[in-house]
Amino acid sequence: MAKGQNEASKTNVKKVRQQNQAAEQGQGTEEFASETDAQEVRKQNQKAQQKKSQQ
Repeated sequence: MAKGQNEASKTNVKKVRQQNQAAEQGQGTEEFASETDAQEVRKQNQKAQQKKSQQ
């Protein structure tokens, strides 16, 4: 078995731990999620869908 990998899932344990640590420190994708306005995104998606169906 390769060091730092789970043979069954081929997960790089070391990389996952680093990502988890970064997320705990607020350096992960959490920041992006908190800055995203879900309602605004839905509006934009709806507009894009309407535009697509008009073509």
